[in-house]
Amino acid sequence: MGYFPTPHDWQTIDPADAGMDAEKLAKAVAFAEAAETTWPTDLSRGLNSETASNEPPPWNKVLGPTKDRGGPNGVLLRSGKIAARWGDTRRVDMTFSIAKSYLSILTGVAVARGLIRDVDDPMRDYALDDGFDSPQNRDITWRHLLQQTSEWEGTLWDKPDLVDRNRQVGVGSDNSRKGTHRDLQAPGNYWEYNDVRVNRLALSLLQVYRRPLPEVLREAIMDPIGASDSWEWHAYSNAHFDIDGESMPSVPGGSHWGGGIFISSIDHARVGLLMARGGHWDGQQLLPRSWVESSTTPCPINPEYGYLWWLNTGGVHYDRAPESSFFAIGAGQSTIWVDPEYDLVMVARWSDGAKVNALIGGVMDALEAPPPGKEALSVAEESGAR
Repeated sequence: MGYFPTPHDWQTIDPADAGMDAEKLAKAVAFAEAAETTWPTDLSRGLNSETASNEPPPWNKVLGPTKDRGGPNGVLLRSGKIAARWGDTRRVDMTFSIAKSYLSILTGVAVARGLIRDVDDPMRDYALDDGFDSPQNRDITWRHLLQQTSEWEGTLWDKPDLVDRNRQVGVGSDNSRKGTHRDLQAPGNYWEYNDVRVNRLALSLLQVYRRPLPEVLREAIMDPIGASDSWEWHAYSNAHFDIDGESMPSVPGGSHWGGGIFISSIDHARVGLLMARGGHWDGQQLLPRSWVESSTTPCPINPEYGYLWWLNTGGVHYDRAPESSFFAIGAGQSTIWVDPEYDLVMVARWSDGAKVNALIGGVMDALEAPPPGKEALSVAEESGAR
């Protein structure tokens, strides 16, 4: 299954040995270093801003901890080894909606352990509260929440689902109607990016595991892949749920209102490599290969989305990336780019979102040969989306 880094050692690879043009790769790295986000360094100020969040008080109230961001940084892997890195890749930073993809991984672990029998089971069969009792919510399944098609209605941790109705995501999105009324449809019939509903998935996973999700993630994924002990997953101050007489934190799937996963780029890269290898890590199948395949299968009503991972179906998300690519993306922008066919993983932090496509194109332009062990195919032919 190729090379896997140990907890304290990660081999580098010369660009030529990685099948890459050193000069073009250096140009891509220089571009990444210069393509810094316009977000303020003080993220608490940005999150509290009504203008920045498109949320009026009290919807814009920050409920979890925040941290000033660092500068652009990242790492590029080829065949599991470090082909390039820039900035401080060990700095722990907020990561926003990349946490959604971590929730997808934890759902896969729950399925593998038999805690979730089938992703098409109704959520109400697993709930320890009444969040799925209403007529609107009673037919919602795990799949619906994973694909952001649940249309769940309610308020969680003082945030109503209405806050993210009519929300758009992506470069140049028009969010002038965000937070306005929209008639809800039946579960599975409408796609909408909605943080409150993702946080509902996180609460449901807490109820299934009966343990705080950061503990499960550390034991099931992060320790086995050799991640550092510097990452944290923070809950909101009011996000606790009692299970078996113990109050447990329910973590969010992002940092929309503070909190979320605080982590380094180098630890993100290990998670990206795990996904690139189909959930396998150095002799252990930490995540079923079938789950990785399901996570990267297009949602029927939004082919750009899988199970809380962004896809590149038809090259629609990033036209400079191969169609085989998939992404974990957080506001700001932070990106984990995974392409199993090219054996590429890239983590880029605090990038200008409008320039990520060009950064990916620079990396693709640097490729001269397929990864070691794969048949020699024309890079130009394989990346026809360029």
